[in-house]
Amino acid sequence: MAAEGWIRQVSPFIGDEESRAVQRVVASGWITEGPESAAFVEELKEYVGAPYAVLAPNGTLALALGLLALDIGPGDEVLVPDTTFVGSASAVCLIGAKPVFVDVEPDTFQIDLADAERRTTSATKAVMPVHLYGTACDMDAVAEFADRRGIRVVEDAAQGMGVRFRDQHVGTFGDVGCFSFFADKTITTGEGGLVTCRDGNTYERLRMLRNQGRMNSGTFIHPSIGFNLRITDMQAALGRVQLRKLGAVIEKKQALYAAYAEAFRGIHGIRVLGAAEHANHVPFRCVIVVDDATALITHLTERQIEPRTFFYPLHLQPAFASLRGPSSPSDRGFPNAETGYARGICLPIHGGVTVDDVSRIADAISAGLRPTPLP
Repeated sequence: MAAEGWIRQVSPFIGDEESRAVQRVVASGWITEGPESAAFVEELKEYVGAPYAVLAPNGTLALALGLLALDIGPGDEVLVPDTTFVGSASAVCLIGAKPVFVDVEPDTFQIDLADAERRTTSATKAVMPVHLYGTACDMDAVAEFADRRGIRVVEDAAQGMGVRFRDQHVGTFGDVGCFSFFADKTITTGEGGLVTCRDGNTYERLRMLRNQGRMNSGTFIHPSIGFNLRITDMQAALGRVQLRKLGAVIEKKQALYAAYAEAFRGIHGIRVLGAAEHANHVPFRCVIVVDDATALITHLTERQIEPRTFFYPLHLQPAFASLRGPSSPSDRGFPNAETGYARGICLPIHGGVTVDDVSRIADAISAGLRPTPLP
């Protein structure tokens, strides 16, 4: 075992300033959703360039809220890339619709729209591009596909804060865009999410759905069915500090990614994922592809380095077994998602990682990829 101590996968970029902001909210006595939350929404709208937005408790519920606001529900199908966190698909299930899994592209692991064409049916009502691993889907192609099919676009930008496609922030192209502020995201509120939209009517639907079927709290007349999908001002206060630090966080992430890329230069058998075409890159992790991820993950773990695999393909998830069957297209044809899981590794990029840590990780990977000499 290495003596240096563990290099962990996740560590939020938070400190004393966030603690003081939360303490001020607690001292004020207004801890539910209130002025801090209202200010946080306005600041987020300005940053991403969205005309409308509402907060949500987390990324999964942000997706469910967005789908509901578009009147997607039982009997409808939503195209979801096979390589993504399970919440992308479980949000579809939560509102009673059916996720239909789509293979991903081999170079970027973003949704493969040619495969989406093959899986579209008369029940398809939306496509969910997921901006994966800190870069963007081809939103020109997504828009063209959706327009031609007459379906909605629900952007999963959970990992996408700071990510742009053709200089426009992700989450602002589709009918709705959904972000996560979970602890491992570029900015965090512990748990939390955001739904953006471009249409005033959709915005009114979002407001009603997230606040118990009413526009404003404090009244007990509820014009429609809604839910409690609010957050707290304690979370919002933390998030506002995080948003002010976003530029520095992105700079640190990109510097660590550059250090990884330089350290991996010349190591045979490794591919480092970066920005997709016409997009920038705000690294969610340092993502690499090797021949045998399982063996290398074991090697790294033995050296007190905490890697992670790619997301397990959705079509293989036990939770979605009911969607599989001999006549279902969800059973066949996901070679790129399966290859990504077999060969992909996510390496840590966060505030606790140093350039020396990157060198240590690279040395361990170089040793792990080197063939073992025969006795």
